[in-house]
Order: sequence, then C-alpha cells, then structure tokens
Amino acid sequence: MVDMVNNRFRKDMMKNARESKLSKDNLKKRLKEEFQHAMGGVPAWAETNKRKSSSDDESEEDEDDLLQRTGNFISTSTSLPRGILKMKNCQHANAERPTAARISSVQFHPGAQIVMVAGLDNAVSLFQVDGKTNPKIQSIYLERFPIFKACFSANGEEVLATSTHSKVLYVYDMLAGKLIPVHQVRGLKEKIVRSFEVSPDGSFLLINGIAGYLHLLSMKTKELIGSMKINGRVAASTFSSDSKKVYTSSGDGEVYVWDVNSRKCLNRFVDEGSLYGLSIATSRNGQYVACGSNCGVVNIYNQDSCLQETNPKPIKAVMNLVTGVTSLTFNPTTEILAIASEKMKEAVRLVHLPSCTVFSNFPVIKKKNISHVHTMDFSPRSGYFALGNEKGKALMYR
Repeated sequence: MVDMVNNRFRKDMMKNARESKLSKDNLKKRLKEEFQHAMGGVPAWAETNKRKSSSDDESEEDEDDLLQRTGNFISTSTSLPRGILKMKNCQHANAERPTAARISSVQFHPGAQIVMVAGLDNAVSLFQVDGKTNPKIQSIYLERFPIFKACFSANGEEVLATSTHSKVLYVYDMLAGKLIPVHQVRGLKEKIVRSFEVSPDGSFLLINGIAGYLHLLSMKTKELIGSMKINGRVAASTFSSDSKKVYTSSGDGEVYVWDVNSRKCLNRFVDEGSLYGLSIATSRNGQYVACGSNCGVVNIYNQDSCLQETNPKPIKAVMNLVTGVTSLTFNPTTEILAIASEKMKEAVRLVHLPSCTVFSNFPVIKKKNISHVHTMDFSPRSGYFALGNEKGKALMYR
C-alpha cells in the first residue's frame, strides 16, 4: 500500500478521506486518469495495441535506421548567408602596446597566428592572435620614420615599411632579426617612396610613384625591372590574384590594366560615375575588381569584363558610404568585401558577395567605437577581421 496523505504530490489525487492509503495498481490507474484528464485523452504513443498503417511502418523503420548510427546530422552551409553576419568583439590587437598615434597598417601574417600593427608612432609591432589578450611578440622602432605603410612579404618572412616623408624602404628580416634599409634603388628617381604593393606570388614589388609612374621591382633583390606610365596621377594599384596583371586607378577616374611580364597596357576604361579614384582591390578567386571613388561609390566589376570591354558595366554600385572610399579589402574566400572611408566616423561596411548586399548588423551604430578607419584586413582563413583607426586602436572582430 502507498501512503497518500503525507505526500504532497499524491494528496491532490485523493477523492475522499477514506483513501489515505491506496494499492500500487489503484495508484497507477489514478495517475493514468490524471494524465489523460490533463492531456485531453490518450496520446498516440501510449496506444500500443493500435496497428499502424504500412506507410507509418516505413517511416518508423527509417527513423530507427537513422538512430542506429552516430555522426553529424546537420551539415554546415557551403556559402556565407547574407543579411546578418555572426560576429563578436575581441580584445584590440595592439592592447599590449597602446598608442595614441594613427594606425596606418594592420595585417595578418599569411601563415602564422600573428598580426602586425604599424602607425605614425614610428613602430612596427607584432602580436600573437588569440582574441583574448593578444600577447606582444616584438616591436621594431624606426627612428624619425612615421610609417605610411607596412606589409608582410608573400611568404611571411619579411616586413616592408615605408614612411610618410622618406625615400628609404625598410626591410625587416624576421628570421634573422635584421633590419635592412634600402636607401636607393638604381634607376628609381622618386623623392618619396610611400605607397607600394606586394604581388601575391611574392616575386614583385610595385611602387606607386608621382606623375603617373608605376615602378616594378624584383622582390628578391629590390632592383628595378621597369616602369609604367599612366595619364594623370596614380591613386591606387593592385595585383591580380595570379600576379600576372596590375590594375591601376588614376586621378582622372580611369582604370588601367597592365601585363606584368611585358609591362604593356592591356585595357583602359572609365570607372562609371567616378571623378577620381581613391582605392582598388581584386578578389582572391579572380572573379571581382572593386573600385572606390571620391563620391563614396564602390563599383564591383567582373574581372573578365575589365580585361575585354572598353566600357564595362559594374555588377553593382554599392552606395552605402557618402565620403571618398579610401580602403577596400576582399576576404580570402571572396564572400565579404570590406569598404571604408577615413573621412568620416564609423564609415565602414561589410558587403556580402555574390549578392552585393551590405550586412545590416555592422557597424553597431549605437556604440560609436570605430571612429575613422585607415586600414583593414582579414585573417588568412577569415576567422578574424581587424581595422586600424586614427585613435591608435587596432580593433579586432571574430
């Protein structure tokens, strides 16, 4: 017999005072009644004697078969969905070496979990990327050398750095720990060496000179191979992903395409709606060319049409920024294009490819912690996104 009075759950099942004790069978019946009263009848799973139809049997067998094996039933999506990007803030990349000077370059190492931060405080710093504390590995201080741009070589063994007002190119050999200044390149008649690009295959260095000149140097020896000349001034340039072509954006709103080996102009077209160009980028998979102009429009072109057509039409004109687009970066998987303007606070957007729509949840407008963006980069497997601002912070996102 089961005591009903002293158990607070069973007390409510008593129908009268005589039922102070019930047998187990009666209690079982009473529990069934209570359950059916609450559920409004007998649930389907409790009807054991009811014969199911043959189609139900088949689905049962399928379910049983599914439950026989272990493994991941939910597959990951092959492409990045549009609309909202799942991301979170990490510790600043340069938190262990704070500075108030503008960050001019942020770049992730092509092979190791390292991020480089360089700025107008004359220092190039390397940090280990863990997203929590980002411990500092080392800092290289360059006397009287506010850094305009710093960049890893393609194999990640060297760091190249140029200044805002010098013709010296510093090369830091990371393996030997040696700093090598390149004072004079024979045949290079530039008074200031500032803007440069490293080819993805690691064999060329392209220096953007004054008066429309582009100088192609050997990455190994740092010697001049040859020069190319455009009309007007060079606003920005970039290599194609296979390092066989150079795309140059001019101060007249035109884009020139050069063959690296012959140094001949393959094509030249007007960037639609641009008065003068400010930035240019190519995607890693060789599909897109993005051109940023003075009015805040980013035109995204198909790379094939840029090579063949005299007047190519952009796939999409991204008009989310209203001031000149100074930075453009594709992520390694060509699913995100980061666009930014240093002329205005919080002027950074992430564009989803191939839909060419902007992710609506970045930046978080309420927080206003991004400020003026001067440089951006994605990590080699797109796990992290970093940007440097004029307040000396290298913000990092997962």
